[in-house]
Amino acid sequence: MAVIPARDAEATVGAVVRAVKKAIPEATVLVVDDGSTDATSAAARGAGADVIRHEVNRGKGAALQTGFDEALRRGAERVLTLDADGQHAPAYAPGLLAALDGSDVVIGSRDGNRAGMPWIRRATNSVMTSIVSGLAGKKIEDTQSGYRAIRSEVLAAVRPGSLRFEYESEFLIEAGRKGFRIGSVPIPTLYNAPGSHIDPFRDTVRFIRLLFRRWTH
Repeated sequence: MAVIPARDAEATVGAVVRAVKKAIPEATVLVVDDGSTDATSAAARGAGADVIRHEVNRGKGAALQTGFDEALRRGAERVLTLDADGQHAPAYAPGLLAALDGSDVVIGSRDGNRAGMPWIRRATNSVMTSIVSGLAGKKIEDTQSGYRAIRSEVLAAVRPGSLRFEYESEFLIEAGRKGFRIGSVPIPTLYNAPGSHIDPFRDTVRFIRLLFRRWTH
């Protein structure tokens, strides 16, 4: 199953869904519409996705958790996650899923080629990756990438308390601490998508709170 969290992604989500279905035809594509004010749900359904909708915006982490819970309910053994804005190339999905033969979590890592990444993002990603790796107790590549493949055993055992963008970092910290194997495969850096929903100030504060919480527990 592929889980795609989406908010106000009417312009891009349909193309992403169709590309995922082309790359992994056997997979169910589930879009979790996190309180969109546009026609994201309709666009996703029109492209062939199943849709679960949050009536109000609850955060990317909450959308992912809703998708993971539904994947477990349906008996999915392997789950792919990617963003709805086109920044993750669905053509790499089979490679991420295949890499689960040797790992429990596989991250689509942009570390091998950051040529298209703005310098501030490169610096921020490097610092956050170092910190998250330290808290997880193992070296992890590109902890800020949301393009991932995950075994169902991990989804059943890991349930972060965060609801927004810091959820993905907390997921890796908890997975690492529980002894799950975290690998990576290289993916290209794509920055041709519409603007991010990240709020630099609020999400940095949330990340700092996460670090404090995980450093002390």
